Amino acid sequence: MGALVTSKDMADALGRSVAQEVSAFANMIAPYRLAALSAGTPRGLTHASDTDPAGDAQRGAVLLSGRFTLGGETLNVAPGETVWERPAPSRAFAARLHGFGWLDDLLAVKNAAARETALVLIDDWTAHFGRWNSFAWSPAILARRVRAWLNAGTLLQQESERHATEARFRTLARQCARLSRTLSLLPADAERIEAAITLISAQISLGLPAKMKTRAEKQLVADLKAQVLADGGHVSRTPIATARILASLVRLDALAGDASVSLDGEIHRAMDRLAGAVRFFRLGPKGLASFHGGGEGTTRLIETALRGREKVKPFNVAPHSGYHRAEAGGSVIILDTAGPAKGAHGLNAHASALSFEFAPPGGRLIVNCGWSEDQPASWREAVRATAAHSALTLEETSSARLIRPGWKRDLLGPRFESGPDPVRARRNEEDVGIWLEASHDGYRKAFGVGVRRRVFLAVDGGDLRGEDGIYRPVEDGPPDDPGKLIRFAIRFHLHPGVKASLSRDSLSALLVLPNGDGWRFRTDGGPVRVERSVYLAGGNAPVRSTQLVIIGEAESFGGGDRPPNRVRWAFQRLGRVGGA
Repeated sequence: MGALVTSKDMADALGRSVAQEVSAFANMIAPYRLAALSAGTPRGLTHASDTDPAGDAQRGAVLLSGRFTLGGETLNVAPGETVWERPAPSRAFAARLHGFGWLDDLLAVKNAAARETALVLIDDWTAHFGRWNSFAWSPAILARRVRAWLNAGTLLQQESERHATEARFRTLARQCARLSRTLSLLPADAERIEAAITLISAQISLGLPAKMKTRAEKQLVADLKAQVLADGGHVSRTPIATARILASLVRLDALAGDASVSLDGEIHRAMDRLAGAVRFFRLGPKGLASFHGGGEGTTRLIETALRGREKVKPFNVAPHSGYHRAEAGGSVIILDTAGPAKGAHGLNAHASALSFEFAPPGGRLIVNCGWSEDQPASWREAVRATAAHSALTLEETSSARLIRPGWKRDLLGPRFESGPDPVRARRNEEDVGIWLEASHDGYRKAFGVGVRRRVFLAVDGGDLRGEDGIYRPVEDGPPDDPGKLIRFAIRFHLHPGVKASLSRDSLSALLVLPNGDGWRFRTDGGPVRVERSVYLAGGNAPVRSTQLVIIGEAESFGGGDRPPNRVRWAFQRLGRVGGA
């Protein structure tokens, strides 16, 4: 198994933590803060990006009633109370609250009451935290809040008492000054790219000092070069991170064009690469594949990301991102063919090597459990395990290991300490269909075996066949205990919209998609179970779903080419068998 944490990672994390603490302490001193955060008072937004809220009106209506549900936790605020004086149920909830990401949902309600409530919440925050608060003004939370306020468009300058409007923009300018000074203190990940884009947008929109744009653009260009891979994927291997970065760059490009401001050429080159990757990860018309801490996303996000690049053709192999895609007859399968991302980029990674998602024309059929920021924190670690993916597990363990709780995890965050490297993959395209094959050694150290997966998608898209093998590498010689058996489970998580019913012999199952399309699942690996699962990639509360599970015992010396160390399975289209 490959090591994913190095001494350099620990040194970098320690250095950044110390720098952030020093910066926060310095800003507690009023004279320093007055000088460091002075940026004048903008008269208003001279230019604005997209002003139509991209939030969820239903969630906004709940917020309007005083019920804040963030990260799976809820805080009820009675009429006359302010949320800014209530203790938050958790630190994660407080981070989401002060980040104002919910503001889009509130404004999506599109009535006077929602706009008035939004202004009250902004003004109350300014009254309580507008001068300084080490938590609320920490770089990551600060960047999200500035972005949310800018996205609110003309709300900040809505007619009200003059001093209130001035206070909003003065506070916003001070936050931008703070963000400009602390941009380099953010981890070198997708959040820093978004923060740099936010700062450039703020400088253009508010007419702030030009040095803010210069500094942020330099950081943005460096991060785009380092984080956007040659195939357009983000180094975190999270599909939705790719779409979010591209959508933010598209909005920035439109804003800069409207203001007649030029952007570095590297930004446009990165956009071209990102567009191809977004198309690669698109799974059907409504969303993205859910891998490595990401969910489906929204149709609006994808449309924004691909604006002006709708005709970009998806490719079939993303070698740098570590995925293979096969498409035939309107069916799409995406296979994870790499281990978790390294360093800070792996904070949201999953132990999902060799897992796949499959979507025929009728909708998603096979999925991973997925994740989104709106889910309860109690689910976070569970859905990172291999068992939460459509993959094979041995002895109910994961193919990658998280850092154990302790000082190292406190410093580095919940990264994987070791992964299934090397992951080997290849493909073969024939007239009859497409073969994908991949293997990894994630279980070699613990159990002395490797695992292999082969899948075949027929040219008509109606026949997906697979084979999972468990083998002992020849170079390792015989095992110490040749008679030892290794328990395995092969899971296929079904999308919540799919209904499953087992056959009498439990060797097959009928699967019906929401539009009535039927598929037959078959296997030679023994009885199939239908067990409970959960789907978190949709972005709302966890949704109950089901999974097909094949359980067996493999020999510790097998070659993976015959039972019990080889299990074959297939999903075959039947046609319309149910009502839409």
